[in-house]
Formats: sequence, structure tokens, C-alpha cells
Amino acid sequence: MKFNGPGTPFELLFEEAAPSGGLGLPSELRDIYGGDWVIPAVDQYRYSNFVISRDGKTSFSIHGHEGGGDISGFNRNDQWIMALARARADAVTVGANTLRLESEHIWSAEFIFPAEAAGFAELRVQEGRRKFPYQVMVTRSGDVNGDAAIFRDPELEVIVATTTSGSQRVRAAGLGDATILELGADDVDLVLLHEVLRSQYGVKSLLCEGGPKFYGAMIATRQIDEEFLTSSPVVVGGAASEYRPGLIDGIALNPGNDLGGHLASVRRSGEMLFLRTKYRR
Repeated sequence: MKFNGPGTPFELLFEEAAPSGGLGLPSELRDIYGGDWVIPAVDQYRYSNFVISRDGKTSFSIHGHEGGGDISGFNRNDQWIMALARARADAVTVGANTLRLESEHIWSAEFIFPAEAAGFAELRVQEGRRKFPYQVMVTRSGDVNGDAAIFRDPELEVIVATTTSGSQRVRAAGLGDATILELGADDVDLVLLHEVLRSQYGVKSLLCEGGPKFYGAMIATRQIDEEFLTSSPVVVGGAASEYRPGLIDGIALNPGNDLGGHLASVRRSGEMLFLRTKYRR
């Protein structure tokens, strides 16, 4: 297994002791990452990966600039971390709005960091994973872009998690061989979704890549165990007439809530900070 890394090294600033047991990184990746990332020995490990601006925004929300690339400045270290996160996932979940905004995207390590495609593919084999993670789209309304790239690639297995009320719209979209799951009357039951992915599809490691409303629901229902968060020096701003989403949206929490996590590690590369936070189940 050969990796060259992103080109600029990660500087480890802080890391708590890794949990005993579990699945750690091979030595080649530990050397690049500056330490280990242990997937704990649990029934299902659910983690997320996002990049935010210095003022906490995840997108400029301008046509052609909706994705995280403009937030990270297309930073190779951030892209490499994203590829690593995808390479260790049995499934990647995103909201339907993310799919609409990034219709040509494929949620795989190879897509985001093609220079390390062979190494990440070998890592998946070594860890006993399928060639590509399940592409899991979550939609309450059933409004899915049926022309998206994930529905055109015969090597990808796509699962659309929707509601009873949204399922008819999903079926009318003509999604080829995609599997459609009805997991709630008017809202997708995320706890049930994860149980179905575990029990019926063997998904033990699950990566969430948003967007903000979907991620807010994941946090509120305690469906995230660990969060990878890249902090970029880019500033986005916002105004009443120009909405710019933050990391969590669509849910207003009360003061004193206990949904926060604790910091597990901090890395740096140039002006970028790479944080890992653990949450209570």
C-alpha cells in the first residue's frame, strides 16, 4: 500500500489517547496523518466530515459556488482527509439538497482525491469493505435529482431513504436500480435508517456529509459518534437577503443543551485546522 499524502504535512497539536481495541490505520497512513484514527469496536460507528469558514459557514450559496471547495480554497489536505474518511466508510449519507447542488459528485475516495485512488482502494480491501461505499440519499419530500451521476454509474449501489409521503415522488424520478426505503410517514427516522443499513446491508462504518439541515437532525437525534471538522481561514459573511448556511441548520437548540462533544484531536497544515470531536451516544 503506497501513499504520498497531500504534499504538505499535518502537524499534530493535540490528541487524546486512542480507545483500546478497534481498527487503527496502517503505518503508512499514520505517518502521513501524524497519528492514528481508531474505528471503535461497536455495532456501528457513525462519523461526519465537513469544512467551515472562519465565521462558521459551510457554503457561499451562490450558483456555481455551493460546495465546500470554495470554503476550503480547494485545499489538498482537506481533500485528502475527506478521501480517507470515505475510504473507511461502508456507506456515505447526504441530504437530497446536497445531491441537487452537486449532481456530478460521487461520494468516494477516488473521486475527491484521484492521485491516491490505488492506495485508498487497497485500504478498503484490507479493511474488508466493498469496492465503493453505498451512496445513501436522504429526502423527506422525495425531491431527488434523477439525472445525478450516482444513478448513472453501474458500479455504485444507491439507497434512497424517504418517507411514505415522499416515496411516490421518488419512484416517479426514474432512479434505475436504486433501492428505495420508506422510513417514516412524514419524516425519515434516522435511528431506523441506521439500523436497517446495519442489519440488512452490513454497514458498520457510516460517514455523514450533510448538508446542514440533515446534519442538524443527525446531531439532535444523537446519531453522530465522531466529527471531522476542517476550519478554514476563508470568511463568508451573510445577510438577510443572502443566506449563507452554517454547520447546523433547520433546528434551534435551547441554551444548556447537552448535545455538544469533546475535543479528541487537533492538527494543523498551514492556515487550516483539522479538528476531531467525539459525541455521546
